[in-house]
Amino acid sequence: MAVKQLFFHEDENFWYETLRSLGHIAYGGADLGEVLFTAGRITSGDYDSWHEEWSATAERLRQVAAEAQRGGHTVTARDSYLRASNYYRTAEFFLHGDPDDPRIRATYDKSVEAYHRFVDLSGRGIERVEIPYENTTLPGYFYPSPLPGRQPLIVMHNGFDGTAEELTFCGGLAAQERGYHVLCFDGPGQPGTRHHQGLLFRPDWENVVGPVIDHALGRQEVDPDKISLHGMSLGGELCIRAAAFEPRLKAVIANDGVYDLGAFVMSFLDGDRAEIERALTAESAPETDAALAAAMRSGPGARWAFEHGQFVMGGATPRECAARMLDYHLRDGIAERVSCAVLVCEAADDLFFQGQPEQVHNALTAPDRTWLRFTEEEGADAHCHLGGQRYAFGRMLDWLDDRTPVNR
Repeated sequence: MAVKQLFFHEDENFWYETLRSLGHIAYGGADLGEVLFTAGRITSGDYDSWHEEWSATAERLRQVAAEAQRGGHTVTARDSYLRASNYYRTAEFFLHGDPDDPRIRATYDKSVEAYHRFVDLSGRGIERVEIPYENTTLPGYFYPSPLPGRQPLIVMHNGFDGTAEELTFCGGLAAQERGYHVLCFDGPGQPGTRHHQGLLFRPDWENVVGPVIDHALGRQEVDPDKISLHGMSLGGELCIRAAAFEPRLKAVIANDGVYDLGAFVMSFLDGDRAEIERALTAESAPETDAALAAAMRSGPGARWAFEHGQFVMGGATPRECAARMLDYHLRDGIAERVSCAVLVCEAADDLFFQGQPEQVHNALTAPDRTWLRFTEEEGADAHCHLGGQRYAFGRMLDWLDDRTPVNR
């Protein structure tokens, strides 16, 4: 990626996740010295080292926060809990190759607990919510608008690996301070449901977003004619898929646009796509199994993608997981069904989905569709613009404000 790699020169995934935390400085999710110190103590490519060092930083901050709270220093406690939560989230990130690893649940729970303490001290009126969904609930957070009366709502969800708590830094606070209500949630396969309920991703995301909107419309402060949806990373495919079948949406923001998760799978395999797909879905395909195993041994990106993919999408083997990934796409007329306003964002140096935002934009037929490309010059050319969050979310929310303006 174009942003200079300060650490982990042989491991783009480790560097991207470090940049992710650096980007969260913009909305209080990290501090520069803490990130640099922690990254400097990690052994490149070593998942145990990654977990150990980020956990140590998170634990130190949690103790600082608790001491500050006991002393009545609310702002220090609030800010420290928020950063601790993000660092615990980061610590847990690469552990999913062994789903029985006890560190996964323990570290995730610490992240959420620290975040809940931030919520209690934030002074922003943030509410923890449980959204009815099938025979269970989806965890989330409602950020009320600071403005009186009915106001527009932006529903937000993350993607393949992010949490509802992380959305604080990825648009939640930015939208609230502009006068929006914000409803962030974890859907099936995302951390809040995967860790405690065992729910896996599903491609028909409209059946997830629909109940979330039902829940939102039960709040009198929400303007029912100004509901929008924002999805990050793989969420950039999921949100447009939902918009294709959910008529109550006024606008949707794909950050970034993803047209076909199967194309990401193909980047790790050689050969004709149709033949690869047949092998992925076959009862037995030892050559493809061997090719995926080799890709995972030789490349950190493949290793993480399929280890995490099995954890959140299922599949007894990487090949079975890859077969499930084929269902996540906007082909076959799905993109063309979207009728609301659409913003498709692109990162000029995207590590995962290079070129796909343009594919999404070209497939759309909605009259109001915008393609917004973020560049190195803007400091926002990494996937989901995590190096330039204040700038990027400003551009996105200005676009939205032209379509669902707050009621003043």
